[in-house]
Amino acid sequence: MADIPGIIEGAAEGKGLGHYFLRHIERNSVLLFLIPADAKSIKEQYKILSDELKRYNPELLDKDRLIAISKSDLLDEELKSELKSQLDLELTIDYIFISSIAQTGIVELKDLLWKQLNK
Repeated sequence: MADIPGIIEGAAEGKGLGHYFLRHIERNSVLLFLIPADAKSIKEQYKILSDELKRYNPELLDKDRLIAISKSDLLDEELKSELKSQLDLELTIDYIFISSIAQTGIVELKDLLWKQLNK
């Protein structure tokens, strides 16, 4: 497992520490995208990250992928339900809501990752 911070728009062209971090991703079998619940658009954030991977090495998109939506404690149940309905229509990969503060979704996230690693 590798924590790859700093993948930003333009990383594929070497912006920031892009190439340095992207090289590490090639060694992993599962990619976990961590996107905060208060992002303007979770779908758009995921698209930006996926596009960077594709521009760097299109084969990276063949890896198993999962989105963890962090800071989910900021969402009430109604907003979370609305967001789930929207994401179910927009995303083609699995996602899970997590919160380190509320300690929710962490065990489920570990279980999902374990399942994907042991396919």
